[in-house]
Amino acid sequence: MQTPPFPHESATLTLDGPVGPLEVAVDLPDDEAAPRPIIAVMCHPLSIEGGSMHNKVVTQVARALRDLGITTVRFNFRSVGGSAGSYDNGEGETDDLRAVVAWVRAQRPDSALWLAGFSFGAYVSLRAAGELMPHALISIAPPVGRRTWDFSQVQPPPNWLVVQGDADEVVDAQGVYQWLESLDKPPQLVRMPETSHFFHRRLIDLRGAIQHEVRRWLPDSSS
Repeated sequence: MQTPPFPHESATLTLDGPVGPLEVAVDLPDDEAAPRPIIAVMCHPLSIEGGSMHNKVVTQVARALRDLGITTVRFNFRSVGGSAGSYDNGEGETDDLRAVVAWVRAQRPDSALWLAGFSFGAYVSLRAAGELMPHALISIAPPVGRRTWDFSQVQPPPNWLVVQGDADEVVDAQGVYQWLESLDKPPQLVRMPETSHFFHRRLIDLRGAIQHEVRRWLPDSSS
């Protein structure tokens, strides 16, 4: 499979991933937003529980960033949609993320890399952050304490935002807060009261919170 060029308009394409095709969606900033030299790669929630790059939280985070002039790249982990392979508890999914980031950096070497992830996607992007060294990281409802996922060795960048709903029925919000308090360099934290794991009826609030918090990380826009 040939490596596709980075598109000049929003498009869905296929990359050659570690175990076969990876389905990728590239979305350029909205027409009203001045484009910035940033590409944000998005990681979706748990594949075996219905997660995909079309998840409402993932698409809302991507929309928030495009409103600021950032190009977003969503992709399906192995076994989801048009992506080949089988669920691999975060190991293989980290390889998938590496492949997408390698393509982005090869195609757009002058753009800053941001990573963002929701739930399981937050775990995968945190797991890879020390190696991939993104300029910024956005973690939505990181699943601390769920399954066997280990958060003890993560190395997030200085520009790190965590958004957590206080009424999360999937992730233990208090466990997340305690974990963050134990870190030497805690992130920017947005706690959203009366907010469930999937941000029901709070997606617009999530979008606004992200935009408010990440503006300080933005370089000057370019035409």
